[in-house]
Amino acid sequence: MLLLAGCTGSGSSYTWGWHVVLPFDQRGWNNLAFLTAGVWATLLISVVAIVAAVAVGLLVGLCALSKRRALRGFNRVYVETFRSIPLLVLLLWVYYGLPVVAGIQFGVFAAGVLSLALSDSAFEAEIFRAGIQSVPKGQWEAGKSIGLTPWQVMRFVVLPQAIRRILPALGNQFVYVLKMSSLISVIGYQELTRRANELTLVEYRPLEIYTVLVLEYLVLILIVSWLVRRLEKRMGAGERGH
Repeated sequence: MLLLAGCTGSGSSYTWGWHVVLPFDQRGWNNLAFLTAGVWATLLISVVAIVAAVAVGLLVGLCALSKRRALRGFNRVYVETFRSIPLLVLLLWVYYGLPVVAGIQFGVFAAGVLSLALSDSAFEAEIFRAGIQSVPKGQWEAGKSIGLTPWQVMRFVVLPQAIRRILPALGNQFVYVLKMSSLISVIGYQELTRRANELTLVEYRPLEIYTVLVLEYLVLILIVSWLVRRLEKRMGAGERGH
């Protein structure tokens, strides 16, 4: 009860200062412009990371379907390793550890992309593996019966069907990467969260500034989710048309 009373009292005594993030005067306008400028940095690093993660994830996922034990073993080790390491830990190790261990120094952007892509590609690999395995075996046999090579069957017959099936999961992973990109702020990348942290140190208005940050991420993710649903409908309509 005392704890609740303390929290309630503390909250009720807070004096809001929304003027620092509202565009009605020059100071608020400048602060709002500074915060929203991080949207493009967040989108850029997220898009680059998800493209890399999908490409790597597809290759690693195909290894799980190989007849070679070494490739299947590589898939298991890769997936279990990068699914087990927290993204923040991986990010810090890539940025601060690789220069010491291997003499490799990445910039902030490159370190962020690499960490996000490695972490997400392990999940993408499992998504692709499950999607490819969900395609009926008859599709493989039909492709081979018309003279296609195994690679051509995969590329032209199986993979397009698998992508339609896993598109919702791929969309969810992009949302995941978009949200996890906020962790890159700890190494100085000027995305949404980093800018909010810096502005908080200047204005001393964390609640107002972080409320704007929440709204920025909410709008971004709602837009991405809407685009994914539109893409699902279009691909679904194309599949029914065939």
